[in-house]
Amino acid sequence: MLKNVAVVLLDGVHPFELGVVCEVFGLDRSDEGLPVYDFAVASAGPRTLGTHAGFTLTAEHGLERLEEADLVVVPAGDSYADRAYPEELLDALRRTVERGARVLSVCSGVFVLGAAGLLDGRRCAVHWHHADALARQFPRAVVEPDVLYVDEGPVITSAGTAAGIDACLHLLRKEHGPEVANAVARRMVVPPHRDGGQAQYIERPLPRSQCDTVGEVLVWMERHLDQEVTVEQLAARAHMSPRTFARRFQQETGTTPYRWLLRQRVLLAQELLEVTDETMDAIAGRTGFGNAAALRHQFMRSLGTTPGAYRRAFRGPRAA
Repeated sequence: MLKNVAVVLLDGVHPFELGVVCEVFGLDRSDEGLPVYDFAVASAGPRTLGTHAGFTLTAEHGLERLEEADLVVVPAGDSYADRAYPEELLDALRRTVERGARVLSVCSGVFVLGAAGLLDGRRCAVHWHHADALARQFPRAVVEPDVLYVDEGPVITSAGTAAGIDACLHLLRKEHGPEVANAVARRMVVPPHRDGGQAQYIERPLPRSQCDTVGEVLVWMERHLDQEVTVEQLAARAHMSPRTFARRFQQETGTTPYRWLLRQRVLLAQELLEVTDETMDAIAGRTGFGNAAALRHQFMRSLGTTPGAYRRAFRGPRAA
């Protein structure tokens, strides 16, 4: 049973990510019948540490406090992908897992877990901005850039910033049941569970071609997303055989015509959901999905959430 929680800090810690952990595990909510944890903040170096926001804070404990914790949390910090970590800290994290306790990272704190060897062979999450760097630095880790958090046994990793809340509430739900997690979420005025993953928050249209071979066809495709087209029709516009066109398209865009078109349609649907009050059927027609059911299916496959949930998240309660 989760009773003892320690947060370990490095210089340059991000206050928000630290605050998330303090809010979930560090407050006494016994007046509401909720669990109370033996909570402490520990330092991996000097007791007085800087934050990326320009102020300092003081940790009461050193690394010895980690030895008694059921959960050790590593919040995000500046340049965690590019620094070396104290071997004493890495040893302490490894011992935490070896004795059956859990470790949890928020955003770039996952790089510390990677340096300790705790990501090898495990799925893990991180802010999408750091996903490529994490995969390069720890090739034995299985980086999942589109999810909000990953629970891999004793190692729990979360994506950027607010995704730390999702991971902490998941752990409460797992340890104490949904009633406790929901009650803490209500106190924090956050949803107890968010639909979808990071994909819905990422602005990353596929790269434009740097060559002229399919450039004009890409422009035409963008302007006619509502139309059904075949590779044969696109190849004819490019004055190529379908086979040659498909090969050139893959070389210059890094994907197939179908996948490129699908991604652009989803991006347009996201924009229309955010800035218009059009019905789902109308948006489906403008984006080439045909009907609301097809739009919902492709939206869920691409972003892990429904068009309706996406609209509510990005437009607020005024949207239908």
